[in-house]
Amino acid sequence: MLTKVEGYVLRAIPYGENNKIITILTEELGKRTAMARGAKKPASRFSAVTQPFTHGHFLLQQGKGMGTLQQAEIIQSMRHIREDFLKTAYASVITELVDKLTEQDVASSGIYQLLHQAMQAIEEEQDPEAILLFVEWKMLPVAGIRPFLDGCANCGSKEGEFAFSFQQIGFLCHRCFHIDPYIIRLTPVQVRLIRTFMFTSLEEVNSIQLKKETKQFMRKIVSTIYEEQVGIHLKSRKFLTQIERNPLLFADEKKDVPED
Repeated sequence: MLTKVEGYVLRAIPYGENNKIITILTEELGKRTAMARGAKKPASRFSAVTQPFTHGHFLLQQGKGMGTLQQAEIIQSMRHIREDFLKTAYASVITELVDKLTEQDVASSGIYQLLHQAMQAIEEEQDPEAILLFVEWKMLPVAGIRPFLDGCANCGSKEGEFAFSFQQIGFLCHRCFHIDPYIIRLTPVQVRLIRTFMFTSLEEVNSIQLKKETKQFMRKIVSTIYEEQVGIHLKSRKFLTQIERNPLLFADEKKDVPED
């Protein structure tokens, strides 16, 4: 059966001498995997459209198991992401996280729209670090984690000083700090920012000017949740950390997106 879908390439794995296995996230059909025959050849009609991050139309021959890519057309190549090693690194964390947390052949319009918004925003030169944070917080419920952020996770109080508790996976008020010796104390601004990333739109997040230290603090919390509560350790996050620590080492590197 032939199926035409619109989607984003999450991952492309070399297979054999000339082929690739690509993973595509679609809105209607969820995550699909397909063999793209000959896609590793530079002159192949599938060479460009099977690059990670590519937004395109894909005609798949579907049967039992993996499909086969029959035709493909690029909607948007995400050139600005691909030509900037730092944008590539942030986008890679986003696509790997989405890939890890989505099931095969299970449609999810919400996840697709989140990925679409994030990729478009990075391509349009918006802050990729803030966009990654937005995706990480928004994907927590998909991972089965719903942080209690409305008030204190222990007593329900909505007033006073707050801290983040990994034990409670949410806020604790100052009256309840004693129940978790490893809390991270928060300023009122940090409390508002966490709620903003969790509950508001990408447009609102992009309207906020965030200091580097603030973004790093926010990422430390959400990354710890994924690693300790969800058990997800992303290869792309390690690469991103290396780039952030030594950006000059990567400045002259080839900017093509690495394939798995």
